Amino acid sequence: MAVPELVGLMARLLVREPQAVEVDDADDGRDRVITLRVGAADRGRVIGKEGRTAKALRSILAIASAREGRKAKLDIVD
Repeated sequence: MAVPELVGLMARLLVREPQAVEVDDADDGRDRVITLRVGAADRGRVIGKEGRTAKALRSILAIASAREGRKAKLDIVD
């Protein structure tokens, strides 16, 4: 499974409106940047208390992207 697909799958499992989840994949020259967009009502569910859920997503992303030999960064945007 590709890294953006993995992030999208995890986000869809967390939110109440899975159809509103959008994942974009970009390359900024050095690193891969994964941008995650969710509905406004679900933003808190993806970020979690004190950012714990977002930190867990970033940890999984780091492991998955390391398997591809690259570094990746997760941005959660409005």
